[in-house]
Amino acid sequence: MTNDRTPYSPEEQIKVDEFLAGATLFLGPDPEIMRDHKSAARTPLEEELLSRPIDSDALDKVRKRIVAGLDEAYEMMEQTGAAPGAKWGDLTSAVYSAGGDLVHISSGGVLAFASVLHYPVRFINKYWAQEPSVGIHDGDAFIHNDARYGNIHCTDQSIIIPVFHEGELIAWVATVVHEGENGAKEPGGMPSSSESAFDDGLRMPPFKIFERGVLRRDLLTFLQNSVREPKLQYQDLKVKYYAALRIKERVLAVIDEVGRDAFIVSMRKSLEDVEAEARRRVSLIPDGTYRVNLWSDSTLRENVLLKYPCAITIRGDQMIIDWRGAAPQFLNRAFNSTLGTSKCGMNQGILAFLWPDLPRGISVMNSIEVLTDTGSCLDPTDDAPLGQSLQGAFKAFATTQALWSKLTFSCQEKFGAIIAPWFNQINTFLFGGITQHQEFVGNVCADLNGMGGGARAYRDGEHSMAPFFAAMADIGEQEIIEEDVPFMQLISKKIKRDNQGFGKFRGGMGYEMALAAKDTPFWGFAAVSSGSKFPATPGLFGGYGCPTLPLAKIKGVNVFEQMKNSPENWQFDFERLLNEQPLPGAKYSTHHMGMALELANEGDIFMMCQGSGGGYGDVLERDPAEVMADVEAGYISSTTAREIYFCVFDADTLAVDSRATEAARNAERRARLERGRPYAEFVEDWVTEAPPQTVPYYGSWGDDNSTIHATAWAATGPIKLALPMSQMPPIMLPDPKDLAIAGLQAENEALRAAASRGDA
Repeated sequence: MTNDRTPYSPEEQIKVDEFLAGATLFLGPDPEIMRDHKSAARTPLEEELLSRPIDSDALDKVRKRIVAGLDEAYEMMEQTGAAPGAKWGDLTSAVYSAGGDLVHISSGGVLAFASVLHYPVRFINKYWAQEPSVGIHDGDAFIHNDARYGNIHCTDQSIIIPVFHEGELIAWVATVVHEGENGAKEPGGMPSSSESAFDDGLRMPPFKIFERGVLRRDLLTFLQNSVREPKLQYQDLKVKYYAALRIKERVLAVIDEVGRDAFIVSMRKSLEDVEAEARRRVSLIPDGTYRVNLWSDSTLRENVLLKYPCAITIRGDQMIIDWRGAAPQFLNRAFNSTLGTSKCGMNQGILAFLWPDLPRGISVMNSIEVLTDTGSCLDPTDDAPLGQSLQGAFKAFATTQALWSKLTFSCQEKFGAIIAPWFNQINTFLFGGITQHQEFVGNVCADLNGMGGGARAYRDGEHSMAPFFAAMADIGEQEIIEEDVPFMQLISKKIKRDNQGFGKFRGGMGYEMALAAKDTPFWGFAAVSSGSKFPATPGLFGGYGCPTLPLAKIKGVNVFEQMKNSPENWQFDFERLLNEQPLPGAKYSTHHMGMALELANEGDIFMMCQGSGGGYGDVLERDPAEVMADVEAGYISSTTAREIYFCVFDADTLAVDSRATEAARNAERRARLERGRPYAEFVEDWVTEAPPQTVPYYGSWGDDNSTIHATAWAATGPIKLALPMSQMPPIMLPDPKDLAIAGLQAENEALRAAASRGDA
């Protein structure tokens, strides 16, 4: 090389490339991988094989054998897993092409994994295949959990295994379980109090945990020393590994039966057939743009309004999902969701509600483009904490599900029910501490799986049916849970009265729960949900959204002593306990549903309620007989029947006065018309140029998604911003405890000043 402008010779270029490859400072998440949610194009080998005659019987055999093997592995993990998530179905198993495209996942489990599991496999292929210190060999297995490299959130741990046939890498298989405990700031792996990405616990990019069939005990020891439950880490590592080996056996068996070529053709055809059908279905939807806005009411540490807008545009066989205008990321709050995680929420809506009959693979998303603002809470930078990234994923699900019901309503050919949004929050408790068996544990209660279903266009929603992300998940048996952990459910899975998405058809209702720790020297509870001020779930076509319900605590007394000595004071009802306050000397309080781990004295009561699915249609069209059936069952109060559904009835017999009910409803319709105003007049009074100054608001305002409003914090206190997302400074909020202390100090200083003046 004679000067800086002279090109390198081929030999010199090789040396430069080798030097740069060996001198790479840090292999962070690869944006090229992480922003690509579509399956790859055909390889030259696939092109050549697909140019030949195709044996459709062999293709069908491969597909059915693989899915059967995946379901077998799913059952293995559910029956042998140690984590609560394994026991109640928060897991999946998967098969990929050699290039890393996810082709099939298990029938049960979390369907949203279908849109995220390909990322770590592509990373392994790109970075480790030719890396001399790593490589990919028969018998290897990689472990992974970091959502920034592809996962829903960091509590999910994957085992990924290459499948070789006669020395050729021909496929990948994987198993994933929501393990819960991962060494995060708080037990259970989903800390609401994360103030940096380093509070989120283990962040494992894909690395090799089995080398040619041998477990790396050095790495296992590191992992076990990084979490609160080393036994759980080891047991479920083996559970996932052996389940993945079972899938590998099934894959190799079907290759031996139909041949290597037929297997490769089947995998590619599965991807392309699903894509073709998805594009056909998109083309059936009328062209246009459909919009919805949702808000979250919490950062999980303070009350705010976080905007989650969505616009879906249909153009022929292409769908464009636009999340621009969402709230900005917070660099010291846990609710940020990686773009991959946000797409998981969207894809859950596709596979479970929009097209539930389609095979579950990555190519279902090939017809979809996603638009975001980089730096938003739905597409944050790698520095943002992700401890409760589910908040973003759940809102991504809710916005798209609400729109899909609207945009497919008029389609002649439908593939799923028109349904109001499913409840979308994990209203349950995380826990951590020392058990009655003297073990240190941390995880999450399975009650989160009792989410209420949305009302359909022709019937009521199902009560506490299942989480929207896993139709066959379980809520667990409390008696069995009490064998492992030292707390009791004083109120367990009781349908909460008036917790209903009202409508012509009502949403499925949620249950209430009350927990208290017992016989433990050290225990705490946490909560990681939103929806105590602003409805978490909307209704559809005039139906009401989910009611808002707080987290509640009763402290200062031992409820077990109260129940022993004065059982008549206890009420098995959230509402009556709070309103009547029957326990003498107790301190009653309510709280938004983001609560960092709080230590509990024996007998302290922590209460929460699952929310409801959205209602469908006008409440004035609900059959009065159905309203009375809900009153009789205790689902709604007589007040709700009269004031929401406008039913007139005998309070003793619940017999409906049909004429009076019709008159009451007609009167309400006339009252609606009288309250109504012309649109232009309404907009003139209602619409403002910016959010109210007193509201801590984050996101776009009105129709302008290019300007983001935010309340930032400076040394002098809160300041209001209105900027493009690209110019938004880092948003960091003070610790609520610091603000409380500052307020008390100011109050103390004011009292001291008053005392020095001699004021009364």
